[in-house]
Amino acid sequence: MSDLSPNAVNLPPEQQAIRAKCFHPTGTFVEFKKEEVEQSIPERFEKIVRKYPHRIAIKSRDQLLTYADLNEAANRVAHAILESQGEGNRPVAILMEHGPSILATILGVLKAGKIYVPLDPGYPIERLKFMLEDAQAELIVANNINLCLSRDIADRSLPVINIDKISIAAIRNPALPIPADAFAYILHTSGSTGEPKGVVDSHRNVLHGTLRFTNGLHISADDRLSFTHSCSSSASVRRIFPALLNGASLFPFDVKQGGMQGLVNLLIEEKITYISLGRIRDFVRNLSGEEAFPSLRLVSFGGEIVHNRDVELCRRLFPPHCLVGVWMSTTETGNITQNLIDNETQITGDIVPIGYPAEDMRVMLLDDAGKTVPDGETGEIAVKSRYLSFGYWRRPDLTEARFFADPDGGEERIYFTGDLGRMDLEGCLYHLGRKDDQVKIRGYRVEMAETEAALLKVPNIRKAFVTAFEKDPDDKQLVAYIVSDSDPAPTTTALRHALAKYLPNYMIPSTFVILDALPLTPTGKVDRKGLPGPSVTRPVLDVAYVAPRSPVEQELARLWAEILTLDRVGINDSFFELGGHSLSAVRLISAVIKTFQTDLPLQTLFQSPTIAEMAAILVRHRGKKLSDDEMGRIVTELESLTDEDAQQLLSAASGPANNEL
Repeated sequence: MSDLSPNAVNLPPEQQAIRAKCFHPTGTFVEFKKEEVEQSIPERFEKIVRKYPHRIAIKSRDQLLTYADLNEAANRVAHAILESQGEGNRPVAILMEHGPSILATILGVLKAGKIYVPLDPGYPIERLKFMLEDAQAELIVANNINLCLSRDIADRSLPVINIDKISIAAIRNPALPIPADAFAYILHTSGSTGEPKGVVDSHRNVLHGTLRFTNGLHISADDRLSFTHSCSSSASVRRIFPALLNGASLFPFDVKQGGMQGLVNLLIEEKITYISLGRIRDFVRNLSGEEAFPSLRLVSFGGEIVHNRDVELCRRLFPPHCLVGVWMSTTETGNITQNLIDNETQITGDIVPIGYPAEDMRVMLLDDAGKTVPDGETGEIAVKSRYLSFGYWRRPDLTEARFFADPDGGEERIYFTGDLGRMDLEGCLYHLGRKDDQVKIRGYRVEMAETEAALLKVPNIRKAFVTAFEKDPDDKQLVAYIVSDSDPAPTTTALRHALAKYLPNYMIPSTFVILDALPLTPTGKVDRKGLPGPSVTRPVLDVAYVAPRSPVEQELARLWAEILTLDRVGINDSFFELGGHSLSAVRLISAVIKTFQTDLPLQTLFQSPTIAEMAAILVRHRGKKLSDDEMGRIVTELESLTDEDAQQLLSAASGPANNEL
């Protein structure tokens, strides 16, 4: 049982019955045929446009596009690209915020026969520069908001198209002959070599991934999907195309503008049928229970191990007909497995299995020698398919290390995921975490080596080792162990500021430990057991310690020390320089509201990140006490924020350049 066949007839009867419940009562589900993958994405999209020209394709707070509107917008982008660069399957970078414009631009790049390379404007400039150079993009497509940033990261050496200034009136389809095996995108993910690596994939594979989602979840033109993921993430591929290549409606939502309550309202008012959040347990756990989502038919988990308690919360808060989807996906493979759970599904144990193979995905569990492990034992999850990604852009060495030819001489290849798994007696797969040094930090995939490489760019840092420390099951934090050439060593403040030039905030360690030397094993590797645990001592900052001076400051210092697990906190210390992040910020503000019975927006912590500043605000609001009902409502809404939501709110307060949250 350590080799899972992708044939659906091998599913146990219970799983087959649950999957049958996915069908829409209106009967609008149309199977995605295998022959449909042998074309380009624009060909499939244009068929959908002809079939559903007046249906809603994309709707945001400010804009509504029918399929005909979306097609015309994409065509204008495509013709502008072709006029600028001509034909050829070459990379084009897209630098835009979340919303309808970036979705139309992605389709426009594909219609022009190019490879889209999404760049998130929230990333540090140095990281954007690296991704742009690595992709060897011939052009940047941006909008008014990101025009200056696009010129900065390209050093004005690349042409830039501003979609807000496109004057081309042509709305016809370019109708270029794009083969199914042409490259469609390059998505950058955290790299074990110390730099982001670009995963490249084809039109055929994107379409086959769409087939797996469409047929596995019965996505139809009647579906209405919320979309909160960054277009720079692989999760976006599994939301954009299953929606827009089936005639469904996609609802992009920017939490930093609309807030968590706005997202809840969206699900209700727009009759959303499918929602997927990277850390959905945070969303689910803190709902009041009074909301009703009668249209919701599917809630999916992704990004982390799912526990039984998460499913129970879904069952309590969502309608009885709503199914819970649990699966495994990687940027290199797309969707690998799928497990659908209804109200009657019995889950034994704490960990929810990730299910059975998706169509044309063969799953194997292998030992270190590449041999299939015995039944019931743990092994590395490997995937065999002809629909794996093409590998890593311009990195044949990395591709050869993870992708292998079919030993039987077929067209399929094998990808070693680096994840560990175990199968039960029915052949259902359980995900048991990572085999290597890659971890998930608050839902984000992080390679330790990339953070280590960024540390070694900091002056006077001779050696660096980064590992993950688990404060509790839902809160892993990065800890950096550093050997410095200077005495004194760089302060925590200096290290954070230096790393913010290269890394997104979730990759910056929460704690820095200065050592005289890294402990080593007899073979010369870092001895993890010999590393000291993260210290509870206040880190060395650029500001001196100043003790609390008033009862309000004393109580705030107690709350800060408790949440940050520190022995003491000075009144002029920045919360974020002490290791605070977006989720701990939510916990702190929630605790402050409960303690002082005063409404305090989350953004206050960025605008006033020290105890002295926050105490002054609380003193000014001393006479404005909240009622118990008001306090309960505010705290419930605040604690319903996911990490991604909290980061967006904090970023909105700080501006797009901030990366120190």
